[in-house]
Amino acid sequence: MYTLRINRPTPEHATYKEPYKVDFPLQMAECEANYLRLQKLVTGLTQDEYRFMVTRGQQEWLQILRVIERSPYTTTFQFRQSPVAPITRWLQMPCLTLRMYHDAKVAEVLAWEGHRRLRPRYEYPNRSMYQSDEKLQINQFLGECLSLCLNKGRSVDSVVPTE
Repeated sequence: MYTLRINRPTPEHATYKEPYKVDFPLQMAECEANYLRLQKLVTGLTQDEYRFMVTRGQQEWLQILRVIERSPYTTTFQFRQSPVAPITRWLQMPCLTLRMYHDAKVAEVLAWEGHRRLRPRYEYPNRSMYQSDEKLQINQFLGECLSLCLNKGRSVDSVVPTE
């Protein structure tokens, strides 16, 4: 027996979402901008730790860039943010591991809080519930944090105490 299929019009509330496509030029531009921001913050790479104080509202935040590894072509950092006076225990900023590639002049996030080896694109939904563009989002977050340090931050290391 044959079944008759009737073409029903698609309801207006139903939408079709195109699969996410990686915008490689946008991701590379973000990584290049992060490299330039980092270069401004850590001029010369002479220290093992760089500290910046940023005031947001009534709260001061300490931003710490710590060098983990140095090689001729790369430098790996740990970037941590913490409030000077703890607000609550549940509000913790993520600790990022990032790498500067000096030959390519790009900087990208390698890991954050135990999440490693980020792929440029994820199918959604997935086991870890990453967004489709998770890598781009975390690199944009790094860019916003570095821009905040550049625009509103003051170096804690260069402050000479007065007696």
